[in-house]
Amino acid sequence: MLSGLSPGAVAALLLAGVLLDLLFGEVRRWHPLIGFGNLANALERRLNRGGRRFARGALAWTLAVAPLTALAAWGCGALGLAAHAALLYFCIGLRSLREHNLPIAAALAEGDLAAARLLTARIVSRDTAGAGAADLAKASAESLLENGNDAVFGTLFWFAVAGGPGAVLFRLANTLDAMWGYRNERFDWFGCCAARIDDALNYLPARLTALSYVALAGAPADRRRAWRCWRKQAPAWGSPNAGPVMASGAGALGLALGGAASYEGVIEQRPPLGAGRRAEAADIGRAWRLVARGTALWLACAALAAALYHLFGSPHA
Repeated sequence: MLSGLSPGAVAALLLAGVLLDLLFGEVRRWHPLIGFGNLANALERRLNRGGRRFARGALAWTLAVAPLTALAAWGCGALGLAAHAALLYFCIGLRSLREHNLPIAAALAEGDLAAARLLTARIVSRDTAGAGAADLAKASAESLLENGNDAVFGTLFWFAVAGGPGAVLFRLANTLDAMWGYRNERFDWFGCCAARIDDALNYLPARLTALSYVALAGAPADRRRAWRCWRKQAPAWGSPNAGPVMASGAGALGLALGGAASYEGVIEQRPPLGAGRRAEAADIGRAWRLVARGTALWLACAALAAALYHLFGSPHA
């Protein structure tokens, strides 16, 4: 592995990172990703001007990501396993998905649309001021399915490949895509590099995430529906990686997601995702449990891979 860690160490550290996240959640003060966001904003204000915006965006991406990834690699070399575990904890976001989304479900269950709209606005970019209960449940479920890949599975994948520095590289690249990867006048060229790098880093994790959603769908008919939605609906989605993840997840849950959503006052008709009924408050919890069960599946696969390597692949076996 690129990280130099043994499969057994990778499996143990993956478990440690997930447990730390579930126990402690996000750092409440001085979160590294918040500081990184401030750095990214400063770089964008300084460099996103004048001509050659693609080159300026590539330079900004390099200045934002390369030094911090190199620092992570140095820290792991100096401090060893403790640094790898700490970096994975800072990068993964399973508990934060629950903390940001389950209160929306609770507000909807209590009929408090005002609170549900406010909470949903914190996690999605679409308009929520006039959204109904079904629209809010749909927005939260979609966010959970997509961010299951971005905040959890993609981080686990790149940690398995390259240890703590791999997790840092992925989360920083994903954060820049979320900040700069818009197709509008301000970011269309400047953010193009960030968007394309995130697409490349996410290609394999997204498809493994989609496969996990299919495998955990439940009954054989549910798995067939999730697979069918992935194969038929994902190509129509604008993002090459969000499409497989959300289509398979919606199919696994038996929900009809996608469709109309309002952005800056404009109704956008998005391709359909999944099949079945409209989302309800209880489906937010179902979506989070699908991500959590997927995480357990990935940890089990890592443990199995470590055991097989110990039995058959280790030179000391």
